[in-house]
Amino acid sequence: MLIANGGIPNILKNDKAMTKTIEIQLPPFPQGYHLITDEIVSKVKDLPQDGILHLFLRHTSAAISLNENADSSVRNDFSSFFCRLVPEDFPNFTHTMEGNDDMPAHIKSSLIGVQVSIPIYQGKLALGTWQGIYLCEFRRNAGGRKLLITLQS
Repeated sequence: MLIANGGIPNILKNDKAMTKTIEIQLPPFPQGYHLITDEIVSKVKDLPQDGILHLFLRHTSAAISLNENADSSVRNDFSSFFCRLVPEDFPNFTHTMEGNDDMPAHIKSSLIGVQVSIPIYQGKLALGTWQGIYLCEFRRNAGGRKLLITLQS
């Protein structure tokens, strides 16, 4: 690495560097944990050889996560755990105008998060053997969710 004035590294220009962002609309999903890996991969054409795929869910009552994709009981365990951790009938919630599943959905979304970054290696998402991308839907009657997909190479 080249070091310039005052020990600050110079960033070399890479003419092949690119950033591309697309927004997709996911279909409505029922409350629960849903694998969306294939849906993401089908929307992203021509992955670079190396880079980053960043996913950002544009909502506050759902989340996105990487987790085990081989055993469907993982999804049931997620649901059981988070419903017990943040129950819909918690008596101290004051934000209740949108239904008793709304405030718990906001808290669950904050706990899990609304963004993930996945390395791209040799032209493919560098997911582990058992990893999949999950949409975590916390509302009972949510509409489709918007997801920003940013590719950087």
